[in-house]
Amino acid sequence: VRMIYKLSFAVALCFSLCFDLCIAESYVLDDKVGLGRTFDGIGGLSGGGATSRLLVNYAEPYRSQILDYLFKPNFGASLHILKVEIGGDAQTTDGTEPSHMHYENDENFFRGYEWWLMREAKKRNPNITLIVGNICLPWAFPGWVGHGKNWPYDFPDITASYVVSWILGAKHYHDLNIDYVGIWNERNFDSKYIKLLRYTLDKSGLERVRIIASDNLWQPITYSLCVDQELAEAVDVIGAHYPGTTTVIEALKTQKKLWSSEDYSTFNDEVGGGCWARILNQNYVNGLMTATISWNLVASYYEDLPFGRDGLMTAEEPWTGNYVVESPIWITAHTTQFSQPGWTYLQTVGHLVHGGSYVALTDSNGNLTVVIETMTHDHSVCIRPPLLPFNVTAQNVTFQLKGSFVSTVISDGSFTLSLDVDEVYTLTTISTGLKGTYPDPPTSGPFPKVYFDDFNVANPSFSEAPDFADQTGVFEYYINLTDPGPHVFTLRQVVTQMPVTWATDADQTISIIGDYKWQNLTVTCDVFMETVKTGGVFIAARVDKGGQSVRSAKGVFFWVFADGSYKVTNDLVGKTVLAEGLSGTRAYGWHTLTLTVEGQYATGLLNGYPLWKDAVVLGPKNGWAAIGTHSFELAQFDNFAVEAK
Repeated sequence: VRMIYKLSFAVALCFSLCFDLCIAESYVLDDKVGLGRTFDGIGGLSGGGATSRLLVNYAEPYRSQILDYLFKPNFGASLHILKVEIGGDAQTTDGTEPSHMHYENDENFFRGYEWWLMREAKKRNPNITLIVGNICLPWAFPGWVGHGKNWPYDFPDITASYVVSWILGAKHYHDLNIDYVGIWNERNFDSKYIKLLRYTLDKSGLERVRIIASDNLWQPITYSLCVDQELAEAVDVIGAHYPGTTTVIEALKTQKKLWSSEDYSTFNDEVGGGCWARILNQNYVNGLMTATISWNLVASYYEDLPFGRDGLMTAEEPWTGNYVVESPIWITAHTTQFSQPGWTYLQTVGHLVHGGSYVALTDSNGNLTVVIETMTHDHSVCIRPPLLPFNVTAQNVTFQLKGSFVSTVISDGSFTLSLDVDEVYTLTTISTGLKGTYPDPPTSGPFPKVYFDDFNVANPSFSEAPDFADQTGVFEYYINLTDPGPHVFTLRQVVTQMPVTWATDADQTISIIGDYKWQNLTVTCDVFMETVKTGGVFIAARVDKGGQSVRSAKGVFFWVFADGSYKVTNDLVGKTVLAEGLSGTRAYGWHTLTLTVEGQYATGLLNGYPLWKDAVVLGPKNGWAAIGTHSFELAQFDNFAVEAK
């Protein structure tokens, strides 16, 4: 809803005006006393990890509609910033994203979907800011970067070159100019690496790329910046994760830009929308943070993985085309559609007497936007950090305009509003805002009970097969030129070394697919081991965990090994054995595995013949289907099929 108040002051999206003589607290909006910090924008984070995995599998027009709600100016969230993960072949919360360098002598700048996502965002908003976060512990590096250690900073020159190669590839292959690179370090602060990264960027002609550090807590980075001039010259932005709307005095003393470079991470219902509304305002009011970035951009991963639906909107059903435009999209629009990066906050911002907060921004050309939020405690709890109690009540407020706004915005210099609780109000001179709409998407529905993929795609748009969600390892389309038979096009697990990661990868690789509610089903797949004697592969049903909990996944796992044996286990790590024996399987030969789980019993076929039967399943009762390998090893899969009851 939009209306014009006193000829030139538009009240956008929500409004309530009080013209009676009720008592109202008074607040001043004044640019004469000087301006505050420059606004850098509001953004979303794709990755950390694999949070946009299912988005690419949507058919048109639904995929483009989702992208419009996220990035199209004056339509939906109209985001100013997109932050993406540099894939590191490792589990980084909800899945793995492929590296552009699986191995030291390997480069491929078309793996994964972040390149595509950045191009689509840029297509809709050419001015969007692009940030990459290749981060030591909350995200990941291929194992070769750490030389066998779960730590990449022992060889900072290798790590810096790895990051810079990705940024150069973004420009060379996709015409994408990366604006910022984020650095995160959970164990200790590594100033040597940051300085070397700055040097490597400059040497590579990337002087324009700025550094955000340490993408974690305010300390110890702020102390280090105060005592190390070379470090201070290398770092452009101090980024904090989940700062709880507050900063520290040392950060303010640096005079650096302060960003909440990862925030929100909350279930996207009405309370999640309230969380987002409160922190968007109060990150500046309390902490002078000029940018806030949501983890995550869009909840486009299986909902039963960790942090299900913790995105600005939900798009987790490419098989139906269903998606949901959640309340955080419109909360975002209250700011993004009516102010732009480069605008400036007024110094006259703050808290309302009876709870809530207000910010005001100007473009210094006569335009003014005021955003007010009145979120109560229980309607705005974020997942982190803990929120102390506070009270908010309905109230009347009067804003008095001074300075340049007296004559250019409202003729009589003031306006009064009646504010209810748990609402967001935007008052603005900008008249281009719009609540964009599309026809309702298809109805929500479960994953198909009958599913088949032969992976016969000669020129795939993406390196991952549709609907598979890698949880450890990376499974990519592969052309097997040595096989003139039916297995030319396959899916191949390509990670051969434990990556450097903050999350807990399994010792086995695994990719899940399907409906978490599946109980009774048959899974069939052709498998091809490429490691003699020690190689092993599996198919599975009722897999109950993924993401950062993948190591403890249980289910029914049917393994065959290159030494001619088989095993059936109740867990991914293989400790609870349900059946075992000889199989005659070997490396460099195709074998067809079939697993049927019915009630509390499971049966397995090898090449169409019974290998074991009636193994007693101890649990769980439901879960995804999956494929995977015994270790970080090369292996291929073909003709994957599921039939669920």
